[in-house]
Amino acid sequence: MTETTQGDQSSPEAAPASNSGESTGSADHRAGGTPGEPQERPRPFWMRLFGHDLSAPLLLLVLSIALFAPGQWTVPPLDRDEPRFTQATKQMLETGDYVDIRFQDEARHKKPVGIYWLQAAAVKLTGHDASAPLWAYRLPSLIGSVLAVLLAYWMARAFTGPPASLLVGLFMAAAIIVGVEARLAKTDAVLFAAILLAQGALARLWMRDSEQRQWGLAFVFWTALAAGVLIKGPVAPMIVGLTVIALFALTRKLRWFKSAVPLLGALWFVLLVVPWFVAIWIATDGTFFEEAIGKDLLGKVGQGQEGHGAPPLTHLGAMFGVFWPLPAFVILSISTIWRERASRLVVFSAAWFLPSWVVFELVATKLPHYTMPLLPALALPVAAALVDGAGENARKSVRWLAAILLALPPLGLAVASFAGPLYLGDWPSPPGVVLCAIGAVLVLFSASRVLAGAALHGVPTAVAASLAIAVGFWGFVGPALTTIWVSPRLVEAIDSVTACNDPMVVTTGFHEPSFIFLQGTDTKIVPAAQAVEFLNESSANYAGCRIAVIESRQEDAFLGAAKAIGLVPKLVSRLEGLNINGGKQLDIGLYRAGAPAEKAE
Repeated sequence: MTETTQGDQSSPEAAPASNSGESTGSADHRAGGTPGEPQERPRPFWMRLFGHDLSAPLLLLVLSIALFAPGQWTVPPLDRDEPRFTQATKQMLETGDYVDIRFQDEARHKKPVGIYWLQAAAVKLTGHDASAPLWAYRLPSLIGSVLAVLLAYWMARAFTGPPASLLVGLFMAAAIIVGVEARLAKTDAVLFAAILLAQGALARLWMRDSEQRQWGLAFVFWTALAAGVLIKGPVAPMIVGLTVIALFALTRKLRWFKSAVPLLGALWFVLLVVPWFVAIWIATDGTFFEEAIGKDLLGKVGQGQEGHGAPPLTHLGAMFGVFWPLPAFVILSISTIWRERASRLVVFSAAWFLPSWVVFELVATKLPHYTMPLLPALALPVAAALVDGAGENARKSVRWLAAILLALPPLGLAVASFAGPLYLGDWPSPPGVVLCAIGAVLVLFSASRVLAGAALHGVPTAVAASLAIAVGFWGFVGPALTTIWVSPRLVEAIDSVTACNDPMVVTTGFHEPSFIFLQGTDTKIVPAAQAVEFLNESSANYAGCRIAVIESRQEDAFLGAAKAIGLVPKLVSRLEGLNINGGKQLDIGLYRAGAPAEKAE
């Protein structure tokens, strides 16, 4: 497994290397070993073409935009986390209060303010106000995901040449979980970029193995760490800190960390994060920390919140799906990585992955995106192993297992793109089905290359399959699933039954945050009796500007309360759908107060 500090000169012992991309061009930095001659291997044409420090980042930039852009404008808000974030940002823009975080009248003291500030900045920079379309709120996640792909390349360049680093970036861009988070206006994509920035700087500090202060890298490291804290609290310090501790445990050396200027760096870190924490302490009289640490953070550690509890090793199983297509190539690379386990590249990857993975497995609350910051720690040694020929001499059973792992997710999505809409009662999107089918064909070709012992040659077709599926699913299949997009249909129905520019709306039994975000902050969530009182206030002077949204499970209580006060609500519209949170069938009626003539039985 070859390693290099090509271009970055991250290690003082690194031998000068060509930047041609014909090979990793490295001196061998194996812990406890001696430098050896790099092994030249024939490279695929695409790697010779793009395996350079200029062309590789350009390719990754174009590819990641092509992968992450579809659906940004057409996929409605995905309940429940995304609209909670966007609604809180929307209220910041409406009120001008950029310190306290609220969802309607409820304090939202779960995450720090960083993502809300970024979303508010994106809305303003695109020329919108609080009524901005959803894509404006999603811009930070889109940009964060693109940056994460480029930063993964930069991180890998601390250890290896452009060809292997390009592979790392390709695995990041094609990963299912990165594509999902790129389309959700919440914390994780931006956090991912911040962690990669910090880890890339840390890798260079460690590879240089010097006590001499590295001011530029230290500034990048501590600034990225502070950004991670302002985005999602302790997650970034935990992952980076555990990496440092594990590096010390594995190498028994910590003097190199002096080059990060720890005292001044920690002071800079504090100066960046403390002002908002002091402001929120004052604004909330300390309740933010009680909620964020005492309930949200510790609650997730001790028990599964919101039905997301799962036993240990759940994350390991989930990685085989959400990290696709990487897991197939992990299977092929295990023996090579183990053989080179003393190399600095593998040591750093292990220090990054293993301790944080153990922590995530021990935490009671488990969601697939929690382990996304560990994805590059797997991709780095796998990419280096593939460049060195991993999979060429693997046993037939191993190649079959890898081919199956590679083929199953796209084949499943291709089938689901056709059968899923039919099951929900929608008509499949023809372009979406065709594109997903193309992705399935491409991945079968990639799997055939894996079976033939040419895993490296199967990577570009796997990435092409990911692109076809991303465009097909996010651009066409997803937006066409009208049954599950209940909130947008409700908003359209309300607009169609009232002539008011700004109707007053209450909702009973349907409480999804997406509806609040789309309909407006003034939308009230009330019990059935209050919904009746709300309509009764307009009954004397009928105007039709008040709408009560009543889910069928609350309809009897609503109609009973109305009958008790002599009100006869008028059903003006009805729609059905499926709530993707819990899978419950929904039957929702839209009511307004009856006109005077309509009140007599």
